[in-house]
Amino acid sequence: MTQLQVTEKLAILADAAKYDASCASSGTVKRSSSKSGGIGSTEGMGICHAYAPDGRCISMLKILLTNSCIFDCHYCINRKSSNVRRARFMPKEVVDLTINFYKRNYIEGLFLSSGIIKSSNYTMEQIVEVARSLREDHDFRGYIHLKTIPDADPELLEAAGRYADRLSINVELPTREGLNRLAPEKSEERIEGAMGGLKTSILDGRDAKKKYRSAPNFAPAGQSTQMIVGADAATDSDIVRRANGLYDRFGLRRVYYSAFSPIPDASAVLPLQRPPLMREHRLYQSDWLMRFYGFAPQEVVDAAQADGMLPLDIDPKLAWALKHRGQFPVDVNRAPKEMLWRVPGLGTKAVKAILKARRWRRLRLEDVGRLTVSIAKIRPFLIADGWTPGALTDLEHLRTSIAPKTEQLELFA
Repeated sequence: MTQLQVTEKLAILADAAKYDASCASSGTVKRSSSKSGGIGSTEGMGICHAYAPDGRCISMLKILLTNSCIFDCHYCINRKSSNVRRARFMPKEVVDLTINFYKRNYIEGLFLSSGIIKSSNYTMEQIVEVARSLREDHDFRGYIHLKTIPDADPELLEAAGRYADRLSINVELPTREGLNRLAPEKSEERIEGAMGGLKTSILDGRDAKKKYRSAPNFAPAGQSTQMIVGADAATDSDIVRRANGLYDRFGLRRVYYSAFSPIPDASAVLPLQRPPLMREHRLYQSDWLMRFYGFAPQEVVDAAQADGMLPLDIDPKLAWALKHRGQFPVDVNRAPKEMLWRVPGLGTKAVKAILKARRWRRLRLEDVGRLTVSIAKIRPFLIADGWTPGALTDLEHLRTSIAPKTEQLELFA
């Protein structure tokens, strides 16, 4: 490998990191710099081009330690047989970049992943050294997210958790069959074993923190994972069930979905075209229904079509409501919170506002309409003061009338 300047490495390894979607954080602890004089303190969270609750855009340095890899996963642009330009950072170079970028107010944190070089343990040691140096040598108090390697020794994963806010291990593909076919050097058992070990360490760390205020934090923002969508034959129903199992078994903070993207010199076993980006979006919406709207996994699966795929033209909640019209309309002035959550077009904030307002007066349809983007979507599913949908709920062509209209964009507009 020819000697590259740091700026050249940065261009290569920042671009290579763009395929990793799981670089968000939530629930991390605040590390104050006011008394100790440490650097890099952020309030709440530090994310790569994401938004804080108060609307601030927070950015972080998102790079790979190296895009060289001893594995040959078919779907990965950095696989061993891929003809891409390679680069590698030394741990000190990553530390210096992070500190210098922070001091220039470019970033507020670091997301670090890597291809596998030499061995899983060697690579994980390098990743941990970056985080250790930032925390101990430079008193860096910004957000750190480390992508860990499931084949590495548990002691190395334990060390990573002592320095990082969040850890993540990619399950890569939704099914065991897909993983065996497209990433034969990886093992579902090893991946899930490492995730289970992280869950235990995170829970132990929280218990210790409750008993001893001086106990060190262990990955306070928890762990996350990522699945590639569209590279194998897994349906949306398969993915929803898999995501729910991961949430239940490993206490994940997030499951991220990344639509497969065709890569140069692609393997013959990969599909020739990428899946619609809307499919990725619908999976995020279904994930949201399970996490914040009280939907059981089977309810989300029920929203799918006969082939197991979620409709692309309407969101999963509307698809579910159209299949379960017998549960509608619901009375906005009397229905419980769980049923209001199932009304298409009503979000959790709107439902909270409805529950608060109806304590003092009966709500009309126009009152609810002020809380939602589309009153047309909610009309068939709600009873309000002065409004009942009558036969509208059972209208044969209801889907056509309330589904978003497709729009042909002008090429040279």
